[in-house]
Amino acid sequence: MSPSGPVPASRLLDHLEPGTQVIAPIFVGCPESLLDALEEGNEQLTGVRVHGMGEYDERAYIRGEFGDRLRHVGYYLGPGTRGAFARGECDLVPNHFSEMPLLLRALDGPKVVIAAASPPDRHGYFSLGTNADYCAALIGEVPFFLEANRQMPRSHGENQIHISQVLGWTEVDRPLYEQPPSAGTDPRDRAIAEFIVDRVPDGACMQFGIGSVPDTIAGLLQGHRRDLGIHTEVLTDGIMRLVESGTATGARKTHHRGLAVATFALGSRALYDWIDDNPGVALIPVDQTNDPRRVGAEPLMVSVNATTEVDLMGQAASETIAGRYYSSSGGQVDFARGVLYSEGGQGFLVTRATTSKGLSKISARLSPGSVVTTHKNTVDHVVTEYGVARLRGRSLRQRASALIGIAAPEHRDDLTRQAHELGLL
Repeated sequence: MSPSGPVPASRLLDHLEPGTQVIAPIFVGCPESLLDALEEGNEQLTGVRVHGMGEYDERAYIRGEFGDRLRHVGYYLGPGTRGAFARGECDLVPNHFSEMPLLLRALDGPKVVIAAASPPDRHGYFSLGTNADYCAALIGEVPFFLEANRQMPRSHGENQIHISQVLGWTEVDRPLYEQPPSAGTDPRDRAIAEFIVDRVPDGACMQFGIGSVPDTIAGLLQGHRRDLGIHTEVLTDGIMRLVESGTATGARKTHHRGLAVATFALGSRALYDWIDDNPGVALIPVDQTNDPRRVGAEPLMVSVNATTEVDLMGQAASETIAGRYYSSSGGQVDFARGVLYSEGGQGFLVTRATTSKGLSKISARLSPGSVVTTHKNTVDHVVTEYGVARLRGRSLRQRASALIGIAAPEHRDDLTRQAHELGLL
C-alpha cells in the first residue's frame, strides 16, 4: 500500500533492487527530483539502468560518472544525451515509438516507473499531466513512484493512476520545461508549408511533428478548413491554436471523435495551461496513438514529419546528420506506415533543399554513416521549398526525376549526372 502522503524523494532508493530497470517518461514528464535522488544515492545502487527518451539536461549519470551503478539507456537522443552518446557514455536502442511499451516489458529484472504527475485529486488519482507516452501503457503492470508537481497540469485521457497503485510519491513545486513555438519566419519553411496546406482537405485528420514547418502549416490552416481532426504524437502550441480557432473540431474522426488526441505535450506554459482539465484533449499511451493500424483507421489521415536527407530512390535518413546520430526514429515510421492504410491518407516528409553550408539534402546516395529511417517503399511525398515529389507507386526512374525536380536548382545538373551513372535515369 502506498503511503497516503508525500515522502522524501530519497525513499525511491528503498525500492531499487540490484539490476532494477528504472523507466522515465519523455521530455516534460521527467521527474527531476527523483533523478536527483538517484544520483545523490548512487553509491547504494548496483546495476541500475534508467531508460528514457529526449532528455534535455546532460546529467552526471548520463555522462556515465557513476559507472555500472547507474547508467542511462536512451531510445531517442535529446539535448542532454547527444554529446554523451557521441562520447560513448550512454547507450541508444533503435526502436519505433509505438513499440516502446513492448520493449520495456521485455526488459530483464525488476522494473520501476518514475514519472512527474499532477497532485492527487479528491478521489486519489494522479494524472501524468503532459505525458502518457510508454509509461501510461505500464500502469497496473509496473510499480510507479511519482513526483507530484503543483505546476503540472491535470490532463484527461488514459494517463490516470490511483494512489493505491504507487509505491510512493514526493511533492515539488517547480516550473516545467518549455519549448517555445518556432518563429516560422524563414520563407523556405513557409513555401514548404503552403505546398502541403494546398493538399489538406476538409475533414482531414492531422499528425504534426515538431518544428517551424508544422507550426506554419497549423497557422495557415486556421479558418481555411473545416472539421479537421487531431491524432498525433506530440501536442504543440500550433495544434492548440488550430483547436482554439475552431478549425480542428474532430467531428469526422473514427476514434475519439471530438477530441484532440496525442501521447505527450511539448511547448509553452500556455500550452500546459490549456490542457489543464481540458475535456477536449486526450493523452493516451503511445502504443495506441502511434499504432499504424489505429492511424490507418482514420480516413484522410495527413502526416507531416521532418527528414534530414533523401536519396534518389526515396530512402529517408531522418535521425542522423552528416552520418552522425542526432535523434532516433521516433514515431516517423509509425505514421508513415499508418497513412498508407488510411482511406485518402497522405504522408509528407519535409526538408529544406540545402544545408546551412549549401549542400544538397537531396542526394544520389545517402551520406556515409547515415541511417535509413523511413524505407523507400513507405515514403509517400517529399517536400522542399521547390515543390512536392510524389513517390508512392512510382518507378525508380520516376522517383529520381521527381526528387531532382525539387532539389535546389544549382544541384540539379550534378544530381542528374549521378542518376545516370547509377542507372536511375
